[in-house]
This record gives sequence, C-alpha cells and structure tokens, in this order.
Amino acid sequence: MEYHNPVLLKETVDGLNIKADGVYVDVTFGGGGHSREILNRLGEKGRLFAFDQDRDVLKNIISDPRFTFINENFRYMKRFLRFHGVIKVDGILADFGVSSHQFDVAERGFSTRFEADLDMRMNRENKLSAYHVVNQYSEEQLKQMFYRYGELRMAPAMARCIVESRSQSPIVTSNQLKAVLHKFLPPRYENKILAQIYQAIRIEVNQEIEVLKEFLLQVPELLKVGGRLSVISYHSLEDRLVKRFIRNGMFEGEPKRDIFGNYEVPLKKVNGLITPTKEEIAMNNRARSAKLRIAEKI
Repeated sequence: MEYHNPVLLKETVDGLNIKADGVYVDVTFGGGGHSREILNRLGEKGRLFAFDQDRDVLKNIISDPRFTFINENFRYMKRFLRFHGVIKVDGILADFGVSSHQFDVAERGFSTRFEADLDMRMNRENKLSAYHVVNQYSEEQLKQMFYRYGELRMAPAMARCIVESRSQSPIVTSNQLKAVLHKFLPPRYENKILAQIYQAIRIEVNQEIEVLKEFLLQVPELLKVGGRLSVISYHSLEDRLVKRFIRNGMFEGEPKRDIFGNYEVPLKKVNGLITPTKEEIAMNNRARSAKLRIAEKI
C-alpha cells in the first residue's frame, strides 16, 4: 500500500518556481512524494530540507546528497534550518492534514472507519492524546473545542454527554466514543458529524492551529525576495488563516499602510485558489477538500 498519495503534486511544486541551485523546504514530508518531485527539478547544487514529526516516515527517507531530513515538528522550522546553517530559502512547501498512512493504520486512531484506542497523535511521543482530551478536559474545554475546531452546533450537549458518561467509566476506544455520542449521529449524517468530531479532537491533540500560525509567522523571515510559499489546506479553519496571512501578513486586523496608502505586507498572492480536478478526486478521494494557495515574498 502506498504510504501517501500526494495531492496536487504538480501544481504545488510548480508553485515553488524552482531554481536548479535553490534551497527548498518541505515541512510535511510524509511519504516523500512532494520531496521527490522537488529533487527531480533541482540541479546538483540544489538543496532540500524536509520536516516530519512522525517516526513512521523514517522508512521513506530519500537517499540523496542534496536531501536532509529533520524528524521534528515544523513549528521549529527556523531553529533547525539555522542549526544546518540555512538563513534564507527559495521556497517552502506545506501539505497539511493527515497522511493516507495515518488514516489507514487503525491503531493510530485517526480514522472513523476503525475500532481503536483514542490516540490521534502525529508524534507518538507527545503526552497529550485523544484519550486525555476526551477523559480529562473540562466540559467547557470540550465545548469550546467542538465549537472552534469541529464547527459543531451541538457542542454544549456533546460535551455534557461525554462528561456524564466518563464519570461512570473512562472512554477508551473510538467505538465507545461513538456509543456515547450516538444520539448526535443520525444515520444520514453520521459520517459527516463523526468527521467533524474527530477533526476537532485531532486539531486539539496536535495543536494544529497554533502550529500553523507559528509556521506562517516564520515564512516571511525565511524566504528570499522572490521566494515562494506553496500551501495545501484541507479545512476552512486552516485555509482561512493561510488566506488571511498571505493577504495581510497577520491573522487579525488590518496591516499598516505606507505613506502612499498602500498596505505594507510581506507576501503577495500568486494566481488564485487552486483545487483538484474531477479526475484527481476520482483517483484520490482524499483530494476533494484540498485548497492550494501560492504566495511570493515581496
């Protein structure tokens, strides 16, 4: 089974506008699909650094003198590039979300299809897991999590239901969680609502929104002028942040204006929003919600 089928492969790497001798970063290595495509376009003097916090990806490491793998969360991108003597880069690629491998390995707990212990950690050495979130978060914390990251209107009732159930016995597995929330899962919408529940817990466990913000704030400092950022998001929470940051250089409010009244922003968007073709979605269903945005350092 393929580890991960990269989405929008050509479009994402095209967006980097690769120079043969450039320095590039793939912050979501996974199965290495995007990294291999970048290496195919680099010359002998080009360099590629790849990040991934999941130890399962170590078996996918590429043997190439131009390639350096860093087994860390990309929220530490600037720090580890500095460690390798890299201050500025020509392009940064990010493909957010969960890899096909993480979805397909039942014991990781990412998929609604399997019975598994509540886990959902992208880095299995982290202490916080789905089990801790479901069993130890307060009712208010659970409510906010389901509202914010799952965009679930029934968040207060779901949180109350979980707290009441776990007071009798811990909620250990995915099937137990489904049973606890059964009344919120009408057959017609069960898969959709379950996906929102899982998304909310997964984002909380892996601090995905905080990590995304930390990552984006490092991008303008790391990119050379004319350097490119190529980012794939899979849900509106991520895409909204990426879109806002490319437009304003910040997540909230308006940027400062120069003396001519123009906004002072570090990036400019390249092209419009890019989404997968019907053909790609037919070949890879996980591509259906992908949104690609490209930006250039001004």
